Amino acid sequence: MNPANADLHCHSTTSDGLLAPAALVERALANGVDLLALTDHDEIGGIDEAAAAAQAQGLRFVTGVEISVSWGDDQTVHIVGLNLDHRHPELVAGLARVRSGRDSRAGLMAEELAKVGIDGAYEGALKYVGNPALISRSHFARYIVERGFAPDVKTVFDYWLAKGKPGYVSHSWAELPEAVDWIRTAGGIAVIAHPCRYRLTPAERRELYRAFKDCGGEGIEVVSGSSNEAEIREIAGIAREFGFLASRASDFHGPGESYIDLGRMVQLPADLKPVWADWQ
Repeated sequence: MNPANADLHCHSTTSDGLLAPAALVERALANGVDLLALTDHDEIGGIDEAAAAAQAQGLRFVTGVEISVSWGDDQTVHIVGLNLDHRHPELVAGLARVRSGRDSRAGLMAEELAKVGIDGAYEGALKYVGNPALISRSHFARYIVERGFAPDVKTVFDYWLAKGKPGYVSHSWAELPEAVDWIRTAGGIAVIAHPCRYRLTPAERRELYRAFKDCGGEGIEVVSGSSNEAEIREIAGIAREFGFLASRASDFHGPGESYIDLGRMVQLPADLKPVWADWQ
């Protein structure tokens, strides 16, 4: 498989995206994407709709998911699973367990936001949620923008929802080895998502890469929607050093809300082996 424009990380209304799965496929096609993976947070409920739309319109599609993982000192990292059996019982059960704590965390987030003058945040966030079990910080961010407290979602995260800010509430997600195991057991490839966005020291990053490889992780997003040229060079070097397959991804959530649109990323460095190289 040798696509010219692969995008292997994006989100639909099934988790915290703004477009329904079929609409996401239509936008990808319009942008020239020729290999797409839908990777909703801790949920595979949109895959069948996206796959059907892709098949009907001749777009190559692979299954995917983005799993929330607890790492280190109250840090959340994200592991993308690609080209997997999204109905595999072990994966389905694991994702259900990860999702189970989102609602209680959301209630605590609303309480913390109320203390700084943002009231009604839980009910407001629910207006943006397709599935209440998947309520997330992005849904709160949209409500806070709606209320006029911030001009955009990124600003909300910077001032209210990132670690150490008034609306941040820690949560215990999956452990790294079990997330990778769910993906591998379901026949997929595990990929570290947007590695430069985690608030980790260089030594902590290397510890993450080593632990990921040791438990069977195979890929890393060398090109992500938020990547700049220096970060791409850095992660390309990590891919070479650790022998990781290279992925290319927008992390698109919706028009006007994402770092970049579907399929608009630069190409992978030519010497790296793409994650899709051995897919049929």
